Amino acid sequence: MALTWKLERHTDRHPHIADAMIALALFGCAVFGSKISTAGTPYPRHEWPAQLVAGIACLAILACRRAPRTVTVVTASCAIATTVLGYLLTPLTLAPAMVALYWLAALTEQRTARLYGGVTTVAVIVSGLLYLPPGTSPALEITGPFLWLMLPLVIGSRVRLRRAYVESVQARAEHAEHTREEEARLRVAEERMRIARELHDVVAHHMAVANAQAGTAAHLAPTQPEQAQRILSDLTRTTSSALYELTAVVGLLRQADDADADMLEPAPGLDQLPTMIATYRGAGLDVTLTTEGTPKPLSPGVDLTAYRIIQEALTNITKHAPGTTARVALAHTGNRIVITITDNGATAAALAHKPETGPNGYGIIGMRERAHAVGGDLRAGPRPGGGFRVTTALPLQPHTLNEQAPC
Repeated sequence: MALTWKLERHTDRHPHIADAMIALALFGCAVFGSKISTAGTPYPRHEWPAQLVAGIACLAILACRRAPRTVTVVTASCAIATTVLGYLLTPLTLAPAMVALYWLAALTEQRTARLYGGVTTVAVIVSGLLYLPPGTSPALEITGPFLWLMLPLVIGSRVRLRRAYVESVQARAEHAEHTREEEARLRVAEERMRIARELHDVVAHHMAVANAQAGTAAHLAPTQPEQAQRILSDLTRTTSSALYELTAVVGLLRQADDADADMLEPAPGLDQLPTMIATYRGAGLDVTLTTEGTPKPLSPGVDLTAYRIIQEALTNITKHAPGTTARVALAHTGNRIVITITDNGATAAALAHKPETGPNGYGIIGMRERAHAVGGDLRAGPRPGGGFRVTTALPLQPHTLNEQAPC
């Protein structure tokens, strides 16, 4: 079987040359087989009829790859004609039909191979029994052609099954490769989105605070130099913090073997919320923080999400409603934390002219995407009594929130 598969692989490279050589070899076998006779069996007077029939069968073999059914019918007819002409039925005279049955089993469906193979075998055996030479055993005339014609059918079926198996393995490998590529592209896109959100939060927050601090310091410098100096000191700390956080975010793009990778600071969380609020207060925003319920541990992803949402909301207030009062409320209830950020200024009026899909509306989109990424919910909009409200309900662990908080 292994030899057959190797020959199959070699003949596939030059099919026309291989088929021509096989046809010549089969012609020689058929001509030689037509000269074989048994003792007491009369031999036909002329050899050319057998040679003609053998030539027709071998010429048909040249088309066995393109039309295996037609070639099987032609070679089977030639084998029957050889028997009718009085020549002894041997494996040599049956060789063209055997090759045709092999290609039929290798190239067609199993049902087709069984149908054509069965009809060919029965037809050859029946013709052999009808023109049985004197002194020849009927059992031998039945057993011999049956085994000779079944052998190529079995080999061809094995080759077809192996070829189908190899093709299925290759298809699965290609599918797995495409799946890995799609998964890799999806992971890259998710990582880019995450880094983009981090960069947006870091830059927008610190630049807004730094701008507010710089403007306040410039306003107070002529009349209150000491307070302006204090604000400038806070501005220095704000810009330094911005540089540290930018280094941490950009550090995600470094190689794993980077020697400085271990020096990066951990991601911020709610434990740093008082420091962040103090920064905004230094920028002139009056912020109050209230907590309800017993605080429970948050997963790192949820902790960072809560921190960034509060940071983005306060940044929007600083940019669009400076000098107003903001309130941050944390409510720990059950298996979630509800965060509400409100202000009593003009944030709603300012944001009303900035659609969320526009270039200036990515803040709210980013907050909502962060909340959804961990299984939470976020709503943002104007307050009935004036100002703006951002409310988010986050689970303690990512994707464990079964019911959204009523916002």
